[in-house]
Amino acid sequence: MAEEGMKGGVLSSGLASILSDGGQKGVKQKSHLISHFDDIGDQSVERTIEYILDLPHKSICRSPTPVDVGFIRSILKMRLRRLGMDWSMNNPDSDGVSIADSGFGSNTVYLNSASICGEIQSVRDPLLIESSAVFSSARANACVWKGKWMYEVTLETAGIQQLGWATDCSPFTDRKGVGDTDDSYAFDGRRVCKWNKISKAYGQSWVVGDVIGCCIDLDTDVISFYRNGVSLGMAFDEIRKMRPHIGYYPAISLSEGESCQLNFGSRPFKYPADGFHPIQASPCYGSSSFYLLQCLSRLLEVQRLDKSDSAYFEKLRRLKRFAPLEHLYCPISRGICEELFDIILPNEGSSEFIAWGVLSSFLLEIFGSQTPHDYSSLDQILGLLFEFNGHDSLFQHLIMALSFNCKTAPLVLVECPYSGSYPYLALACHMLRREEMMKLWWQSPNFEYGLEGFLSRKSPNKQDLELLMPSVWWPGSAEDIGSENSMVMATTALSSAITKIEELHRELCLIVVRFIPPTSPSQLPGSLFRTFLHNFILKVSGADRKMAPSDSSNNASLVSLYTVLLHFLSEGFAMDSIYCLLGSSTKAEGGEAFLHRGGKRNFPVGLFLNSDPHRNFIPRVGGSVNHLLKSHPVCDEKVVWWDEGCMDNDDDSWITHSTRQKPCCCFSTSDVGSFRTARDNVRYLARTSKGMFTPIPDRSFTAECTAGSLSNVIVGKPSSSDRSEEEFGCEPLQHMGNEPVACELTLDVLREEELLDVMLFLYHLGVTPKFRQAFYYMSHQSHSLSLLDDTDKQIRERSCIEQLRRLKEARKSYQEELVDCVRQCTWYRILLFSRWKQRGMYATCMWVAEMLLVLSNAGSLFLYVPEFYVESLVDCFHALRKSDPPYVSSAIFLKQGLASFITFVVKHFNDPRILSADIKDLLLQSISVLVQYTDYMLALESSKEALQNMPKALLLAFDNRSWIPVTNILLRIFKGSGFGSSVYAESSSSVIFQVLLREVCIYDEGLFFSFLNRLFNTLSWTMTEFSVSIRDMQESTQVGDLQQRKSAVVFDLSCNLARVLEFYTREIPQAFIQGPDVNLRRLTELVIFILNHVISVADTECFDNSLRRPVQCHEKSNRSMILAPLVGIILNLMDATLDPTYGEMNDIIDIFASMDCPLTVHSGFQYLLGYNWRKALGGDASLVKLAQLEKFSSYLRSRIAVSEGLEDSNVGPAEDDDDSRCCICYASDCNAQFQPCRHRSCFGCISRHLLNSERCFFCNATVTEVVHVAEKSSAVQL
Repeated sequence: MAEEGMKGGVLSSGLASILSDGGQKGVKQKSHLISHFDDIGDQSVERTIEYILDLPHKSICRSPTPVDVGFIRSILKMRLRRLGMDWSMNNPDSDGVSIADSGFGSNTVYLNSASICGEIQSVRDPLLIESSAVFSSARANACVWKGKWMYEVTLETAGIQQLGWATDCSPFTDRKGVGDTDDSYAFDGRRVCKWNKISKAYGQSWVVGDVIGCCIDLDTDVISFYRNGVSLGMAFDEIRKMRPHIGYYPAISLSEGESCQLNFGSRPFKYPADGFHPIQASPCYGSSSFYLLQCLSRLLEVQRLDKSDSAYFEKLRRLKRFAPLEHLYCPISRGICEELFDIILPNEGSSEFIAWGVLSSFLLEIFGSQTPHDYSSLDQILGLLFEFNGHDSLFQHLIMALSFNCKTAPLVLVECPYSGSYPYLALACHMLRREEMMKLWWQSPNFEYGLEGFLSRKSPNKQDLELLMPSVWWPGSAEDIGSENSMVMATTALSSAITKIEELHRELCLIVVRFIPPTSPSQLPGSLFRTFLHNFILKVSGADRKMAPSDSSNNASLVSLYTVLLHFLSEGFAMDSIYCLLGSSTKAEGGEAFLHRGGKRNFPVGLFLNSDPHRNFIPRVGGSVNHLLKSHPVCDEKVVWWDEGCMDNDDDSWITHSTRQKPCCCFSTSDVGSFRTARDNVRYLARTSKGMFTPIPDRSFTAECTAGSLSNVIVGKPSSSDRSEEEFGCEPLQHMGNEPVACELTLDVLREEELLDVMLFLYHLGVTPKFRQAFYYMSHQSHSLSLLDDTDKQIRERSCIEQLRRLKEARKSYQEELVDCVRQCTWYRILLFSRWKQRGMYATCMWVAEMLLVLSNAGSLFLYVPEFYVESLVDCFHALRKSDPPYVSSAIFLKQGLASFITFVVKHFNDPRILSADIKDLLLQSISVLVQYTDYMLALESSKEALQNMPKALLLAFDNRSWIPVTNILLRIFKGSGFGSSVYAESSSSVIFQVLLREVCIYDEGLFFSFLNRLFNTLSWTMTEFSVSIRDMQESTQVGDLQQRKSAVVFDLSCNLARVLEFYTREIPQAFIQGPDVNLRRLTELVIFILNHVISVADTECFDNSLRRPVQCHEKSNRSMILAPLVGIILNLMDATLDPTYGEMNDIIDIFASMDCPLTVHSGFQYLLGYNWRKALGGDASLVKLAQLEKFSSYLRSRIAVSEGLEDSNVGPAEDDDDSRCCICYASDCNAQFQPCRHRSCFGCISRHLLNSERCFFCNATVTEVVHVAEKSSAVQL
């Protein structure tokens, strides 16, 4: 006789028994259908009903009346009555928990509003909350004092949250929350610690989508926590026992912007812990609904057996046949559903509990978590449920339950590629293809929240990655070849899983795009998707709440939505079918994807000009929208048109989608074929750790952009199935909702340009931080490899036991860091660097760069361009440039389509129309990076815009904010042209730009002198800062890494500035040796100033320590870095004095001899001559010039001796008052005076002061002119 009661799964004993061989849990096993009964032959109707309803054998007597719905319901009612009695007997005693009525019912657990400290808002019922104060805390309205209890918290954000338990006596303040006082216990996964007055390390770091189980065992006085069903271990023990009705309350503390969803038992737990009960008791109808759905499952099994044509089932039918279901299916199925809805309708909240629990599990079991999916059975069940009143609420909750599961489902390696959110997404996509189902979802108040949940994808933390990639391998590791193969297999499986999830994301978004809401007036396809995009942007940017979210980069929906839009625009967006619905003739010529269409292009600039709430908060390059509309109104121009390639520099070298030679983005290879294994990627990183562009193997690009190749696939059917729409049993979604509307409607159809606008904003908010994290781990991986190799080398060389012990400990730490970096790099490589994504990013860069150049020439329109357009363009370009594996080689990266990016960056890095200094810095930093590589330097030299405007713009941009990137650019251009610099010379130096910079300085003397003045001031400041840092290090008992790093950075900057100054003394020496000697004197003072600090005996040790940076070659961090440009400056000036074309010149030796402490000056030159240049510079050709320096030193020594002799001979009685001496320098006579205040000083000090200020340094009066005292007729007008 069959066992009574519910079984553990949907397939219980009876017709279908799963015979497993003890295989791995969670892996779908093959099942064998075995008859439950002993006798052979046809079975009666009664026996069939007994099996389907899980009744004892021969418990149903033969009925003289036909089997109808009433007969089935009568049997079910008796069975359900027995289940209700069993539930009452097995339900845990509610003693031990006390729930205060907060207006939601005596048995409903909510947050107690009276306990809230700070500001906690209910974002969405039930219990989705967010903190809008700096720190907010709250307790629930229920406490426990005995037994074992738990509640779950689903993380909407992953910042600082303290989750746990607290008594009613634990005070909450704006600084203290859960875990900060006695009898208060919390876990914080952001800081990975537990709290009870003090914090201690505990648990794992959490991520968005984690489900944290907070458990308290008052029988053993222990508190523990679970992460996604996995115990984190005991957190607290020996907690204080409580009296009845005075116990521990569920309590939480959230920092500003943090959000989470609480579940005290109103929904089934995602990960119930054994032995722990929900604080809010589960309803009795949970077991009843579970039983009814089991009956439906068995009914479907019998039906499949009855209809199957396979030889296996035919043989089984000859042995045993149940009564045909031809006349039984309808009364049994309707009877089951009527009983189910009789449970749902009278019980408030029952539809939510059933949908989130047994119904979602039941439908997923029917549908199948892997392919091939059972579409027909699912459609049969859905069609049946739609016939009953109450199905609307049930299905709305079901969709939200599937959305929640997409957000919380982790990837599991053994389930790949059908892992993570795939099963729930596949089920939801098929359901939502039904018109009535999509309409129900749209009518739900949680539609947008649900869509965001479907687009979520749970990211792994460190421990998750260890499970996903159990074996890690890199070149030179001690692991065997098996680990290498294991990592490759894991990487391939994860990549396949991500690909399938992304396919379903696109399918779901297409369903929403095609849906026409049944509203009046009629809407167009895409209007619902547009509204979602606008509201989503407001949410993720924080504009809807006037506060920034905690961390938008952790919003997985943001990245997924960006990926969807990128695929639509790059690989094909099925808008053509929508245009046909509208009766519109608008269609892409040839059917190419939007980003790859050649010929005429256009952009609706009305996107920039409107001040809609979802765009008004976005800053523009020219300021705020409201300000621009008043100060720079534009005409009613709605669309800007241009020809692709019109902004290229050279007409003969155009590379567009219409030319014979195609851009890089027109070539595509399969992700499977081109996906680098983990081994290859690690080798690539190791190879490129010393430089980004090591030559890479050529790739074969096999397919160009073809007409509509992907659009046709997307329109026809979902990507997860091979079946046609007719076989799904539902209408194609493009015919949903209202009848097709005419194209004369005034509403705008969703355009690709609008999707591009949103995609760029999503990239700026969420994708850019992901790339930065990826490149951080890639850089750290290369660094860890270097440290590990260096440590291994030291271990082989050391013989001391203590040193070996320390080195082995360090090696273990480095290896752990390296293993973590390899896993992180592999994960980001899977997530971000697919071939089609790189192709789309490349096409996006081309499109946006060209559009911005067109708008730049369109007058005031450029002012309205959102800043995120520029930021996304630059970030996307550099993400492609540093991508791993590279999209294309650097040699063709710019030549085949991205020359316009160079033009834009060069044209606008000092554009006065751009108000944001951050945007200008971003553009300038791009140039600073590009000039480091030969291929990009050649691209700059080929750009007309760069040749015409960049040299002058660089000098203008050298100010208090941008002097560092400008210095780096100039240094790269000048590389190899100074004294001793050929040792470090790089091929990225540019003779062309050296000539152009020289010409700009010669023809614009005012610009050059202004630049030279700022250069003098900046170099003086950096050397002063370096001197101060050395002094601080000398006075400190222990030098910190940050202090040493600061000193090293300032020293590098000083060396770079000195090299720039050296270049100009070589190329434009007349600026120093002719005319007023102000520049020469300032140059001389700087040289002496630097020499004094370098050769100071007291600073020698600290100076050397400041140059000892980790992982840097000693030969690149010695004193020659700063001494060599000083020697070059002196030699350049000496060479210039020998050139007769300069005519009358200033006496260089006399200027040096006139400096204070001439003996110190002489000592500095002796140090330069005695320095071991051959060791520092090797065989540098400029060493032969040291003889000139020795000659100069000899002249200087003679001049100093003569000067000292004259001074000795003129020694006489001291004068009481010498008003003729300059009180600033005490070296020259007061031969000039300010007007109108008439204060006097020497002309040199006055001239130098006026370079930075036009006020008298005595009285601060405004100076109108400077008059020479000796020559009253000579005046300098200001």
